[in-house]
Amino acid sequence: MPPSIYKGGMARSISRPDRAVQFKEATDKWNQLTIADDRMFSMVMEDEQICLELLRRIFPKLPIRQVKRVAIQKQVNTPLDARTIRFDVYVRDDRQRTYVIEMRVANRHNLPYWLRYYQSQMDQELLHPGEGDEKLRERSTYVIFFCDFDYYKRGLPEYDFEWRCLQDLELPAGTRQLLIVFNARAKDFRNKIGIEGFLRLMHNQVTPGDQLVERISQKMMRIKQDPERRRNFMKYELDLIDARSEGVKKELKLQPRC
Repeated sequence: MPPSIYKGGMARSISRPDRAVQFKEATDKWNQLTIADDRMFSMVMEDEQICLELLRRIFPKLPIRQVKRVAIQKQVNTPLDARTIRFDVYVRDDRQRTYVIEMRVANRHNLPYWLRYYQSQMDQELLHPGEGDEKLRERSTYVIFFCDFDYYKRGLPEYDFEWRCLQDLELPAGTRQLLIVFNARAKDFRNKIGIEGFLRLMHNQVTPGDQLVERISQKMMRIKQDPERRRNFMKYELDLIDARSEGVKKELKLQPRC
């Protein structure tokens, strides 16, 4: 008999699939990963040439010759009592411009607050204790979210935000910060044709002739064939299942019996 959790007098059964079933589910999940999964996205962006080309397409007017630093799943050094976050992709280019690129699939209705927090954490990462404001003066920062939902509901493929004077919108605050939200659900890409293929790929749609999409697709195939990456993924998924199972056991112990 599987254990039950009692709530309001009703017993809810907790099924326990055996390890073989769990292993198969984790294997299927690995084989079905797309670029929209933040872990796959991070692994693909480890390829500096792919990362560089994606940035060039996001910023066609920005001269980016090379990326000098690409870190994935980067944990920010925050005070012990602060909320810890991990950047999917943290990049610095040849002109010391810094980019954080995130992949978001589920709409938790809190996107603006995460944009705000990520921007603050980027500055925290740039400016160390005892340093002046030179780094903030010299380094522009960009927070980029690829979303599989249209949070702002305007149908645009891209939303760009920066600080500006409300009395004169032509006057920027000069903070050298830019927030960018991409909407993979857009129907009309207008002048954002360069990024369309990548956004389509978030739905597993391969655009013929798009070299970036083709390179990403090939990279994902190589990643899935890498036994070490597969092993790490499987271990993480199975450990997660075990952690949830332990949580269920603890909840069972705390529930009153009828």
